[in-house]
Amino acid sequence: MEFTDNAVIQALLGEQGGNVKRLEKLEDVSIHTRGNVVTVTGGPREVDFVCNLFGQLYRLLEKGYPLYAADIDYAHRILSGNAGMDLENIFLDTVFISSKKKIITPKSIAQKQYIDAIRKRDIVFGIGPAGTGKTYLAMAMAVSDLLSKKVSRIVLTRPAVEAGEKLGFLPGDLVEKVNPYLRPVYDALYDMMDFERAGALIEKGTIEVAPLAFMRGRTLNDSFIILDEAQNTTPEQMKMFLTRLGYDSKAVVTGDITQTDLPPNRQSGLIHAESILRKTKGIAFVHFSDIDVVRHPLVQEIIRAYNNLDSAGADKG
Repeated sequence: MEFTDNAVIQALLGEQGGNVKRLEKLEDVSIHTRGNVVTVTGGPREVDFVCNLFGQLYRLLEKGYPLYAADIDYAHRILSGNAGMDLENIFLDTVFISSKKKIITPKSIAQKQYIDAIRKRDIVFGIGPAGTGKTYLAMAMAVSDLLSKKVSRIVLTRPAVEAGEKLGFLPGDLVEKVNPYLRPVYDALYDMMDFERAGALIEKGTIEVAPLAFMRGRTLNDSFIILDEAQNTTPEQMKMFLTRLGYDSKAVVTGDITQTDLPPNRQSGLIHAESILRKTKGIAFVHFSDIDVVRHPLVQEIIRAYNNLDSAGADKG
């Protein structure tokens, strides 16, 4: 392959050829560069695959996309699943630009489907393992809608499952008791906005972070509402939450049905909701898997190993 832009080809190859080395580990090929010429050696399928990937990444860079080393892995996963996929449709779909100038975009086909569903539907369920960006992308969409005045406030909530400790024995009032459960929601928020601005919006009530129990009896109009860790709701709590939705509002429900902390005799409200609402018009369910994990590469392998263990146990049963 011959490329024309020296700066772009250097960004594509990565610092000290890091992207080339990464790709050689992912595919059974040898990649050599000489000036603007990249030579890929290997089997026909592998060579075609790598040339397609390199060509698409080069076009992304030409359009100003800031290519990170991890994007090589994401692009490889996407094209491995569908070699005809156009990476521009995914990586150039800017969801939000954070206060740190970080461009937030989808990194997998499921993430792209999730973002599109949130744009089109008023209630969206994102179901899948940890690290797949369910809460993070929902938060990015919420902050984007707030700053563009599509909604007037954001409501972030989680069920406070007691996980072996009674809340009554913890120090402080009820808000202080449940704050540790809400920490991941705060972390995602502070990654989008600078600390002072987020704090001011929370103080003003424009952004509300509260345990699920605080939602009872309310009607939430003109709001973007996110329910995180929804696998830990009961069916009654899920019904209560979903019926809070008012005019001009949007709700995103996220959870991992394999990680429920409810007592063994209690059904998860997330599983129950999907069973009765999956065919309801205006509601979308998007499922993520281990291939959508956007954390350390080992997280993907860990999730896959545990899933295999669970499957083996189910087969024996």
